[in-house]
Amino acid sequence: MDCSVKNQGKTQFVQFDALNRDGHYSRVQRKRRLYQVGFFVLFILAPVFDIFRIDLTLGHLILFGQDWTLGLAGWQSGELSTAQATWNLVWRGLLPLVLLVGAFIYTAWKYGRLYCGWLCPHFSVVETINNLMRRASGKFSLWDKQKSDELRPDGRYVPVRRSLWPLVWLAAIGFAFLWAVVFLTYLLPPVQVYSHLINLELTRNETIFLSAATIALSIEFLFARHLFCRFACAVGVFQSIAWMANKKAMVVGFDRSRAADCRSCNAACEQACPMRLKPRDIKRHMFTCTECAQCLEACEQVQAGGPGNSGKIQTPLLQWIQDECARDTSERDFGIKPNVPDDCYRR
Repeated sequence: MDCSVKNQGKTQFVQFDALNRDGHYSRVQRKRRLYQVGFFVLFILAPVFDIFRIDLTLGHLILFGQDWTLGLAGWQSGELSTAQATWNLVWRGLLPLVLLVGAFIYTAWKYGRLYCGWLCPHFSVVETINNLMRRASGKFSLWDKQKSDELRPDGRYVPVRRSLWPLVWLAAIGFAFLWAVVFLTYLLPPVQVYSHLINLELTRNETIFLSAATIALSIEFLFARHLFCRFACAVGVFQSIAWMANKKAMVVGFDRSRAADCRSCNAACEQACPMRLKPRDIKRHMFTCTECAQCLEACEQVQAGGPGNSGKIQTPLLQWIQDECARDTSERDFGIKPNVPDDCYRR
């Protein structure tokens, strides 16, 4: 199918197949969105239903409706022996922490920042504001030097509308306030927080917390959300470190044997990346990749029916690869050209 759009007096033509609308990575994106929405809802409701929160008024953790303490109060009062208190400390504190952190690090070692791209509520906000800012300014970030193309890889023409800037500000401030309220419910009884908020009876400390958190998060969402994900988020950085240690971990791979096919593309993969990375680069330069697959979807759409392809469906130049195939991307960091299986980029 040929689609033409008018852009500043010029006509641009894009060929695309039905695969663009329902390709492999398009289905992956729909699944990812469902995971993100589900986890965002869980993030908001977890303290409300006592699934998880730290109650400062009680001085301990609440997990699935149960008080989760280390049992040291009994030892201090003389009801428990030192051996029993030590066992409680290991069983209720150290062991769950080791298991949770171990499972998290192993997942990151094998798959990278999977939590960031598929679950993290902060990254959901990052992507939402990215999309709104791109509609309002043509850029994902205020710090981008160049505007992104208004013509998307799937053939849609999405013009810049500066009238959408108020929506960008409203989204940033709205999400910031929501996050501030939710953070407070993780520390104080949710019934108390929401009751005070609805009845406009916030205490002095609640008002200070919500005001400060809203201002700080608004600034971060508007001006520094990518910088936070890259350098300030400990959860993200630890995932990246674990991922970099595994040369066979899942990574976005570039089929270098068909690099010439990129000549007709406007770097759609780079324009699609919410972290402002260059997906065709070596693994070291993809340190903060969130495995969101948006670059893969863009590449698939271009390869399925981009200019010069005559509607012929081709395998994407960018694909998720792992195990021996992943060495092609990870070991090039050190100037090595490893021998990898011939079928790494075949589906």
